[in-house]
Amino acid sequence: MRKNLFAASALLVAATLTLSACGSGDDSGQSVADVSVESGSDKAATILDQPFEKPDLVLTDTQGKNYDFRTETKGRPTLVYFGYTNCPDVCPLTMSNIAVAKKQLSKADQDKLRIVFVTTDPRRDTPAALGKWLKGIDPQVIGLTGDFATIQAGARTLGISIEPTSEDKNGKTISMHGTQVIAFSPKTDGGYVLYGEDATVEDYTKDLPKIIKGENP
Repeated sequence: MRKNLFAASALLVAATLTLSACGSGDDSGQSVADVSVESGSDKAATILDQPFEKPDLVLTDTQGKNYDFRTETKGRPTLVYFGYTNCPDVCPLTMSNIAVAKKQLSKADQDKLRIVFVTTDPRRDTPAALGKWLKGIDPQVIGLTGDFATIQAGARTLGISIEPTSEDKNGKTISMHGTQVIAFSPKTDGGYVLYGEDATVEDYTKDLPKIIKGENP
C-alpha cells in the first residue's frame, strides 16, 4: 500500500505508457497507479496535488437514457472506474470491493455517494448487459456505455489510457485499460484521490467516509 503527493501531469505521462490487460494472463503490465509512488506507507490512497477536472462525458446509462457525467454528479462524492463486464479478474474485484465498503456507510451517506462504471468495451457492453452485470454487484452503481472514441477521450482527461478490444493468441477478447479508481470531491468536483488495483475492501471502508465529506483520506 502506498500514498504519494504528485502532479497530475506526471500521472498523465505515465498513463500513456502503462496499461493492464484484464484477463489476458499477461502480468507484465502495471496499473497507472503503480507509477511514481513512494513505498513505506500503509495508505492505499494517492492524493493528487493538481486534481483532475470531471470529464465532459455524455453517455448512455443502463436504462438507455443520456447521462451527463458532470451534471449528474455535480456536488456529490463520486468514484469512477473504467473497465468491462467480461473481465474475469480486476474489474469485478474492484467494483465488488467498493460495493462491499459502501454497505458499511450510513444510509444517508450511501445516498450521497455516486459510483460510476464506464465500459471500455461498448460493443459488447450494451445498456442491458451493463445493467445485468451491475445488478449482481450493486444495482445502485451507474453503468455507462456509448461511442468508444468518446469514452477513450474522457478517460484520457483523467490520465487513464484505454485501447479498443482485441484478441489474444488464444482468441480471447481482452480490453487494455488503466485500472485506477478516481474519487471526486463534493466540495470542488475535482478528482483528487486515486486508487490502484491493490486497494482493498478495508481501504475503501476506511476512506469513503472522508471522501464523502471532501476530506483527504
